Amino acid sequence: MPSYSLRILLVEDHPFQLLATQCLLRSFGFDQLTAVENAEQAIRAMSQSEHPFDLMLCDQCLPDLPGLELVEIASRRRFISSAILLSGLPTPELVNLTTQAAQRNLPLLGYLPKPLNKDDLEILIGLTFDPLM
Repeated sequence: MPSYSLRILLVEDHPFQLLATQCLLRSFGFDQLTAVENAEQAIRAMSQSEHPFDLMLCDQCLPDLPGLELVEIASRRRFISSAILLSGLPTPELVNLTTQAAQRNLPLLGYLPKPLNKDDLEILIGLTFDPLM
């Protein structure tokens, strides 16, 4: 299995979703993962990192801050290069969040509905990042 140098921050408050997404990303060969359970832990991890994360996969419905707000904080502080929202919200709400991100010039690549679909995740990451990284 190939290994990729993409540095990923995964922010997910649901323990099963956190573990399942980690396993899914590792199955693709992404082994530089930092997994946290809330926005506070995410900001701490980003602040302590020597380099920005290439990608933040972030649950929209975190207990301490909406995911899009965390994306904005991380982007403004140059802690991340890009982000993908994860959510069980209805599609129209996710489309609205994508529109808001574009209006704010946030590096949001898109959204993925939960439960995550392996093919959708692979396509979104693959369309964005060179698979030979």
